[in-house]
Amino acid sequence: MVATPIGNLEDVTARALRILREVSVIAAEDTRHSSRLMQHFGIQTPLLACHEHNEREQGSRFIARLLEGQDVALISDAGTPLISDPGFHLVRQARAAGITVVPVPGACALIAALSAAGLPSDRFAFEGFLPAKEAARKARLALIKEEVRTLIFYEAPHRVLATVADLANVFGGDRAAVLARELTKSFETLKSLPLSELRAWIENDTNQQRGECVLLVGGWVAPVGEDAVDGNAERVLDILLAELPVKQAAVLAAEITGVRKNLLYQRALSKQAR
Repeated sequence: MVATPIGNLEDVTARALRILREVSVIAAEDTRHSSRLMQHFGIQTPLLACHEHNEREQGSRFIARLLEGQDVALISDAGTPLISDPGFHLVRQARAAGITVVPVPGACALIAALSAAGLPSDRFAFEGFLPAKEAARKARLALIKEEVRTLIFYEAPHRVLATVADLANVFGGDRAAVLARELTKSFETLKSLPLSELRAWIENDTNQQRGECVLLVGGWVAPVGEDAVDGNAERVLDILLAELPVKQAAVLAAEITGVRKNLLYQRALSKQAR
């Protein structure tokens, strides 16, 4: 499992280059893309395709080579294999066959972004790519709205604006966020703003809607004081939601508990989204 650069070719490790030269064959996500890397470093090891469309079917040919005593290196188009890239099925097959799987660490976009984002990094959750369709994306975000760990997402450039807009709508526009774009490349950008401001910034600068994007969002912080929904209010709201529409349940729960109606309404919406 050989990590390759995510942009700057100087980030490849000496160990990675040695192994790519020594193995019998390299399993690559896109042989055309990886051939440029091999040419740059003068590596002549044969490349064979191992991508999401053929991984299950073609994995056996790599397993056969490994069982014959050959060494195989697995690489993705950029960064560490299996991190939102193909390879899981091949690794599982190899381990099931008793084959030793060795990680050769190196560049990884999510770790690079986290290290420079200025958000809490002691605990974080990597969500990979969110669903492409808006309704499914919002539903997924509603499920993780109250995740206390720093959240990390990969996103396609043509969807980054829509995703940041949905993050602001579901999480709240004040939530701290960072756009890490084109890491290690010429136009590397790390922009830290509250979600609502980040949305406007991306919308006003179309250059930020290009290239490889990592989105990081600060974890949820439980409200305190007048913004808090205590256990009693939560219990009352749950009872009312079992019998009444969301708006009516929120109004009655506010009258019973004294908690602000709007706060209970938002709480009820989040419960319904689950």
